[in-house]
Amino acid sequence: MPLTVPTPLVAVEAADTLRRGVGRVVLARPGEPPVLGPGGADVEVTPQVTGKAGEARQQGRDWVLGVGGGAPADWRTAGAGLARALHAGAERGGGTTFDVRLTEDADVRSFVLGLVLGGYRYRVTSEPAPARLKSLRLVGEVAPEDVREAVDLATATALTRDLANTPSNVKDPAWLATTATRLAKGAPGLAVAVRDEKWLAREGFGGVLAVGGGSARPPRLIHLTWEGATGGPHLVLVGKGITFDTGGISVKPAEGMHLMRTDMAGGAAVIAALTTIARRNLPIRVTGLVPCAENHVSGSAYRPGDVVRHYGGTTTEVSNTDAEGRMVLADAMAYAVRNLAPDALVDVATLTGAMKVSLGLRTGGLFASDDTLAARLAEAGERTGESWWRMPLPADLADDVKSDIADVRQCPPGPGGITAALFLREFTGGLPWAHLDIAGPARADKNYAEVVPGASGFAARTLVDFAANYTT
Repeated sequence: MPLTVPTPLVAVEAADTLRRGVGRVVLARPGEPPVLGPGGADVEVTPQVTGKAGEARQQGRDWVLGVGGGAPADWRTAGAGLARALHAGAERGGGTTFDVRLTEDADVRSFVLGLVLGGYRYRVTSEPAPARLKSLRLVGEVAPEDVREAVDLATATALTRDLANTPSNVKDPAWLATTATRLAKGAPGLAVAVRDEKWLAREGFGGVLAVGGGSARPPRLIHLTWEGATGGPHLVLVGKGITFDTGGISVKPAEGMHLMRTDMAGGAAVIAALTTIARRNLPIRVTGLVPCAENHVSGSAYRPGDVVRHYGGTTTEVSNTDAEGRMVLADAMAYAVRNLAPDALVDVATLTGAMKVSLGLRTGGLFASDDTLAARLAEAGERTGESWWRMPLPADLADDVKSDIADVRQCPPGPGGITAALFLREFTGGLPWAHLDIAGPARADKNYAEVVPGASGFAARTLVDFAANYTT
């Protein structure tokens, strides 16, 4: 199967009538016996049916799907469980389209997210593609707009997964820039400018050039512009675009290094968010900046002890070449402050292993200089099924960012996730700013809810919803 971006997804539509000759899905809540939704009177339920969220049991030609207690996470889990079961059934020769009889209290948006994303699959293989579930019709009192918006968010998540999952022998900075340009053509009004290494050198993007200097494949800056409104607030989203990370001279251990193809998951989330914002024609101005580089080991790689001059002139003392993400983000953020006049600046990155230790693998770290901005991002995550935990920016650690031989030092002592955020704050120009560290939830090694192994697509939905609901 050839590598394609974006990956085809299950089509979901809302309707008020059932189709003839199409398999049906009946919903079930836990109970003794389980409580079945519309259409359940005609279904013989076996003892194995419990109503647990995500439990999909075939009962003759039809299916019974457990939706649990009805929380948003239950509905996402239910949708994902159904999609996985029906995909597996299609591979065994079963149907590829079904009608789902919804209950009146169905959380349609969460359910659709699970349906579209739970069966996501990314493979590069010579084998022919197996039969897959193609479409689902939701029957009941369903607002088509709820389905469309949920499909848009799911599509943004899936695109983020596609970009992050793409192997790095294919995905270098030029490929990511070219792909972003192609994707933007499907979003009318979204403008893209790609800046090469000559432009970066001329403009003084010392952080991006330093990180990318060890690779034979030079860096890029992707600049996406959406002018969905005249005047009004302007958001700038900055995403880390490290297309592969060896750690540079401060080389990473071999174990787990293969996962560094996903080290541009933050940049992927920004690209996917901008394309979705444009397709939805949101009435807001949003700029996306994705500084892209490969962090490799060679004679031209940057070194611990180097002093790097960023865009705008600020200098950084390098202590660990594996802390490369903050180096490229600093350039892009400084560029945004000087040239784009944003009302709010948000960066997103797989930045520090410390956040994985602090928050685990399912929650993103949220740092912010502004309480209102932090609340808006956390609420966007809650609405879209992405969990964030606000982290502090302690004043007693701020001075540790200062360097004796440069303006700032790249890796101050202390708690790694916090000090990385304090470093980035030096490049925000005092603007309302938030930093989203997704090192934990950007990747998964097993199924849970709508997430599948590999890149999770985390943060894309939050960014889209944040922009959709942003006001000054």
